[in-house]
Amino acid sequence: MDYATIKLVHQSAVTLSIVGFFARGLASLANMAWVRSRAARTLPHVVDTVLLGSAIALAWVLQLNPLSTPWLAAKIAGLLAYIGLGVLALRPQRPPAQRALAWIAALLCFAQIVAVAITKQASGVFSLL
Repeated sequence: MDYATIKLVHQSAVTLSIVGFFARGLASLANMAWVRSRAARTLPHVVDTVLLGSAIALAWVLQLNPLSTPWLAAKIAGLLAYIGLGVLALRPQRPPAQRALAWIAALLCFAQIVAVAITKQASGVFSLL
């Protein structure tokens, strides 16, 4: 698979992932039943697996090493924060205010990850100021 195709798959998976997370976060905060369905709990894992696989493929094709590429290391750190906050945001056992705050923080992490990807600067959105 060539670079352009891998990049398109990656960007498509990014879009599906954030749209899904946004919708599940809203639905979870509104206590909607569909968010607890099997599809709503399984599909994000499929999308995120494609996303991670395409990210690894891009890094491989471009011969990028996160230990020597600060912006890639920043994306990985942001991803870990995004995942942790996302887990808190979608946990029904947590208080609604805590879930809402975690959801907003996760969306801000996502924006930072995208900014790092676009600018190729570890500072992401802060490099735009």
